[in-house]
Amino acid sequence: MAWLQADPSGNYHVSFRFGGRKFKRSLRTKDAANAEGRRLRLEENIRLVESGRLPVPREADVPTFLLSDGKLDNKVVIDAPITLISLFDSFFAALSTGNLEESTVSGMQIHRRHLERHLGNAFVVQRISLEDLQTYVMERSKQKGLRGRNVGGNTIGKEIETFRAAWNWGVDARKLKGKFPKKGLRFPKQIEMPAFQTWDEIERQIEQGNLSDTEQADLWDCLFLTLDEIDELLKHVKETARQPFIYPMFVMAAHTGARRSEMLRSQTTDFNGDTVTIRERKRVRGKQSTRSLGNTMLLVVWSASPLKQTSMNWRRKIPSPGTPKTVPRVRCKTTPTLTRSIWRAIESARPPISISRPKPLIKSSTTASMPTTGSALSKATSTQTVRSTN
Repeated sequence: MAWLQADPSGNYHVSFRFGGRKFKRSLRTKDAANAEGRRLRLEENIRLVESGRLPVPREADVPTFLLSDGKLDNKVVIDAPITLISLFDSFFAALSTGNLEESTVSGMQIHRRHLERHLGNAFVVQRISLEDLQTYVMERSKQKGLRGRNVGGNTIGKEIETFRAAWNWGVDARKLKGKFPKKGLRFPKQIEMPAFQTWDEIERQIEQGNLSDTEQADLWDCLFLTLDEIDELLKHVKETARQPFIYPMFVMAAHTGARRSEMLRSQTTDFNGDTVTIRERKRVRGKQSTRSLGNTMLLVVWSASPLKQTSMNWRRKIPSPGTPKTVPRVRCKTTPTLTRSIWRAIESARPPISISRPKPLIKSSTTASMPTTGSALSKATSTQTVRSTN
């Protein structure tokens, strides 16, 4: 009914016939007595099955079931440990289209590369500890970031949050167990940005103090423009814009305070007479909501309503409502988000703009310094901000 065979290395194999088929399985032993005892138990289990006292499950592996006295249905398979690279690959592959902004996913991919570079692609994620994370924070805080400063706690915190998001997904997908060991993690102190200031206030500080180039750049990042300066800026953009859609985007940002991503989601039908519809994603998590701005704000602040005039002139360039807006191909630096948007906005490669002042009003990137001045304009105040909130 069952018989033993020894291979050239001395290991014993057992062969038997069951259900009209022949099976052969290694016993992983060179001990003849041990092999013979397992052969005898195998024959006994076959008799039990044939007598109906030991039922064989439909999907069971027959040799494994009989050699284990009916305890195992299939061969024991130990899952490979989840490595850092495999976790992130599965996590990003599972993100549904439109679940996160493309810019958000792009930033998370950057965080991933930093984590893999420090922890290693083959790092077994289930073994991560608070000590491992703290070591990562310390190493990252010693590296140089923007403007020659060390990488700040806010940046490192975002990288850890990306890791935590992937971990939580792994737990839900039953690839990992337990909570992400973030509690007690200590980050370097943040450097607070200067308060918003007018052009003249910034110039006075630069004249009075021995400020480094980095400190001066921080001040200009907090520039607070007056309405006259906003007007001057828009005129300059209108005169120098390389493509017809750039000026309408600047006007829309100045009048509505719309974020860059909100403008890039705009459709032709959103510009309806004196009403502009803003498509939001950040107010309600996971949902896209809208807000409409009437003509009251525009007429109070800009009696000529340049937004309406600009948008209407721009709409005449579109073949039909709802059609994605296109522009000629130009040699310029683009980002994936802008390239695939309906605005097809560009990052200008020209030198910084100067408006009869020694400092640039907008630093060389159109998209990086889009004015977001809606709240101040809506109150018809005398000052505006230029820092992007997107």
